[in-house]
Amino acid sequence: MEKVSLEKAQELLNSTKKITFLTGAGVSTPSGVPDYRSLNGVYHNLDTPEYLLSVTCFLNEGEKFYHFVKKLYHPTALPNIIHEKIAEKTLAGASLVTQNIDGLHEAAGTKNMVAFHGTLSDLYCTKCGQTVSEKEYLTSDRHQKCGGKICPNIILYEQQLPEERIAQSLKMVSNADLVVVCGTSFKVYPFAGLLQAKKNSAKLLVINQEEIGLGEEGYLYLGPAEKLFATL
Repeated sequence: MEKVSLEKAQELLNSTKKITFLTGAGVSTPSGVPDYRSLNGVYHNLDTPEYLLSVTCFLNEGEKFYHFVKKLYHPTALPNIIHEKIAEKTLAGASLVTQNIDGLHEAAGTKNMVAFHGTLSDLYCTKCGQTVSEKEYLTSDRHQKCGGKICPNIILYEQQLPEERIAQSLKMVSNADLVVVCGTSFKVYPFAGLLQAKKNSAKLLVINQEEIGLGEEGYLYLGPAEKLFATL
């Protein structure tokens, strides 16, 4: 990939209307939300994070599941400049597919988006099916009304993504003239596979703190994403 300056990356973002953003945990770290796989991430020093976020753990070791998932909630976190600028872009015709489950893109007012793995604030009781508030869940994983186990409506390991969600995301990528990968190592599938839908004429811009191997020609801006988005 061709490494580019902040000015070149800014030019690509400002000169293109049909943009699809593909974002990961790195866009929320400036808001105080740790990423998953870095040294300071929530997976650090955990041997089996995939198990802790699995259907099996939820069903068989609910207390362990709940203890871990509570760490993913950051009620005081607010959208940062990256969320805000992407939200502005979606109001002007861009689209977004995010791996993030923290709800900060939604809080920034983003339109035309897909929360690929769901959102932590979307909670339901597995016994009665009622929607449950985040505040109640952070107090107990048992529904106050019926005693059923509460579960966040996110994609857990061993679960399949809804086909319509994948289809919608692929369509967003295929319609773009510029695909922007931001704040993600791009190693988790099927999210990483969305790039295969990019049309040949579309440009690719990666905004990340470190290089990632995508096997695609494109532009790479190495540096803090918040610095770049603040200049848009």
